[in-house]
Amino acid sequence: MEKIEKPKPEKKFRAGALSATIWSNQGRTRTGEETTYATVSIERNYKDKQGNWQSTNSFRTGDLPKAALLLNKAYEYLTLKSSDA
Repeated sequence: MEKIEKPKPEKKFRAGALSATIWSNQGRTRTGEETTYATVSIERNYKDKQGNWQSTNSFRTGDLPKAALLLNKAYEYLTLKSSDA
């Protein structure tokens, strides 16, 4: 049986329990041309009552400044990367 490889993130930024991950994706434009584009996912990690690590995309009020920082870092990374190209 063939093992399917999980896509690897292009870049990951962390601030405490929060992380922002940049993914590189392949797609097609409306005219059918192949293109590469980035997406960003953000999550908070925590331990549940059994002590197992879980993740969520819901944030507490105190998480919002860190989330904003991470999104700014992701934007900066992608902007500087595209200006180098």
